[in-house]
Amino acid sequence: MIEIRLLSYFLAIAREQSITKAADALHITQPTLSKQMMELEAQLGKQLLIRGKKKITLTEEGAYLRSKAQEMINLMEKTESAFHTDEELTSGDIYMGCGETPAMEFITGIFKGIQNDYPHVHFHIFSGDAEAVMERLDKGLLDLGLLLGPMQHEKYDYLNLARSDSYGLLMPRDCPLAEKETVSFDDLQGLPLIASAQAYSGRQRLELFGEIFDTLNIVATYSLIYNATFMVEQGMGYALCLANLVNTEGSRNLTFRPLSPALKVDLFIVTKKYQTFSPAAKLFFNRLRDELEKK
Repeated sequence: MIEIRLLSYFLAIAREQSITKAADALHITQPTLSKQMMELEAQLGKQLLIRGKKKITLTEEGAYLRSKAQEMINLMEKTESAFHTDEELTSGDIYMGCGETPAMEFITGIFKGIQNDYPHVHFHIFSGDAEAVMERLDKGLLDLGLLLGPMQHEKYDYLNLARSDSYGLLMPRDCPLAEKETVSFDDLQGLPLIASAQAYSGRQRLELFGEIFDTLNIVATYSLIYNATFMVEQGMGYALCLANLVNTEGSRNLTFRPLSPALKVDLFIVTKKYQTFSPAAKLFFNRLRDELEKK
């Protein structure tokens, strides 16, 4: 009979696509993990791993074992949880990475519910672009990431939040464009624009804006829109950003206009495939999924 421990080791290798990285994540030595996998292959009489120079891939038998192993571990966790009430979870940490998005109001609402029920659970938020968040996910520094789509990476699982954010233009309140209700793509031509670093250099450049992005006059980039607001106020340019991130009420000489046609991006919770959550992170993920199922 295959030990559950070996299945967990195998899933870690499938997730990391590297015995060295999997060994680091499991806190065991690389030779020990390699030996365990050779013994697993010998026990099953099948090759499970294709050991390439750059990464490890799964054979057809390995892919089959991966799906079945995950099912078995999930069933064991579900069976074990049936004997433990949620009240036994009194402490723990939840680590989430996210970009700037109004959807954090929804996420923090779930955080607050957990805090009310489990006051000793702590929450840690890392703010950054998609690449920075996924890098921390890969290193095991984050449990989950909240990212803007479209997302297409085979290393991760995605939970659609059934929410979207819309792009628009942050501008001085007294500029001519502020007299319009919406801003067209033609309006953007020739304007000095301030874009997010991710949209400027990442895959969103093509997936969201298409070829039009190369015709725009990008004079500056930002990682956090709060800092970009000062550039807009100083007259350096107009900031391409998401709606509802900047408070344009009050004394600041700023206003926001949406793009037309609307440019929207979906929101996803991202986790590493075959992720093993801490009790606190699992509690959050289950509550999040329950909230989404109510929609």
